Amino acid sequence: MEITLNKKSGVPLYIQVKKQIMDLIIEGSLKVGSKMPTERELSETLKVSRNTVSSAYKELEIEGVLKSFQGKGTFVAEHNRVWKAKDVKDKIYKFLDLAFEEAIESGMDSKEFLKLVDKHIIEKVEKMNRTTAVYVECNVEQSRMFSKQLSDSTNMNVVPVTLNDLKSMDSKTKKALENSQIIVSTFNHVREVSRLTAIYKKEILGVAINADLGTIVKIARYPEGTRFGLFCISEEFMFKIQQALEEAGLGNINIEYTNSFVKDEIKRVMKESDVILVSPGRYKDIEEINSEHKDIIKFIYNLDDGSVNALKSKIVDLNISI
Repeated sequence: MEITLNKKSGVPLYIQVKKQIMDLIIEGSLKVGSKMPTERELSETLKVSRNTVSSAYKELEIEGVLKSFQGKGTFVAEHNRVWKAKDVKDKIYKFLDLAFEEAIESGMDSKEFLKLVDKHIIEKVEKMNRTTAVYVECNVEQSRMFSKQLSDSTNMNVVPVTLNDLKSMDSKTKKALENSQIIVSTFNHVREVSRLTAIYKKEILGVAINADLGTIVKIARYPEGTRFGLFCISEEFMFKIQQALEEAGLGNINIEYTNSFVKDEIKRVMKESDVILVSPGRYKDIEEINSEHKDIIKFIYNLDDGSVNALKSKIVDLNISI
């Protein structure tokens, strides 16, 4: 990495290191998944204290640009979040300036304006908190996982439902749909969900999902020839993981997939594997059988942040009765 520090500029050295790492990512010299030098290596190269590099790395980790894995190192985890966030803030400031100018021209003073904005935001947040949503996925694991993620990020009450639940439509599923204000699903299921829930006349919103970058990086760091065994609950989740690995360029790794709960079959796959991959729903039972203490990696999917933010925006603007 080419980083040049100006020790006479007055700008703290760790900030210079941080900014130049971000610049290298923006221009493409450092790509997502690239391994960073250790703190000691970079401090020796730049001839600065290790604390300087440590402070830069820590701030970049907090902001989501870098991600560290114990025993593996530090990697580039995100290439656009921080500088996009700055552009968004600049845009919001412009909207606030326009609103404030309008308020002043109408005779409203600054205190009234702040009170109006504060009241409006509180109302929007309370509306979100009182909303009940149904989250629909093709398998129970992702339905539960994404329901929790969505609930944590929005404070909505989110009820997990599968496509099969909608097809069988038992009394529990009917009640969940009747008590909800909106239905959320991944984009590829929106059309089918719309068809299956048409009689309930609910607003249906779509979100995108991504395989967790940290999970992909962990798997990629194992040497060629490593034997992986993957355990999950549903075949649908199995296929999604396979697709995610192929998209990440890991389609050729040595991996055996199974959704079996038969103990002998589980032990066979574990014995023939060097590293164990599990869906979150299988972690507990696989960990209990892992007598050889092999590495276990949870294969995690996450709701796309941009998608969730767009979803929040739509919800606060929806004309729904709570």
